[in-house]
Amino acid sequence: MRLLIDGNVVLDVLMMREPFFPDSSAVWKMCETNMANGSISVLTFMNLAYIMRKDIDPDKVKDIYNKMSQIFSFENLNNADLYNALSLGWHDYEDAVQYITAQRIRADYIITRNVKDFEKSSITALTPVEFLKRIRNDNQ
Repeated sequence: MRLLIDGNVVLDVLMMREPFFPDSSAVWKMCETNMANGSISVLTFMNLAYIMRKDIDPDKVKDIYNKMSQIFSFENLNNADLYNALSLGWHDYEDAVQYITAQRIRADYIITRNVKDFEKSSITALTPVEFLKRIRNDNQ
């Protein structure tokens, strides 16, 4: 199963944000243990580095990247992705880029805490809580 992990879920883990940390880290652990194939857009990583720039130095960013690249595949963007995201006409362009990336990599789910931002998505968007519940129900 292939997952596109949205930036808010990654930030939950990196910044240990409560009350979201336990469920987001459980999804991260599934990717780490190969129970799921986790993918992250390079756009997401760039956004994360920007958001955390006041709290971490460049060496720490490199360390985070190296550790994450052992768990997740980083998905590049191309000109077609940017154009196709613009063609969607979504209110939030970054979410449209995430969706186009998820389509291109044939993700089964988009894991995000902002499910409403993906209402027009043909790929099911789930919160970490919803995803974990679905996995538990499927395994029963």
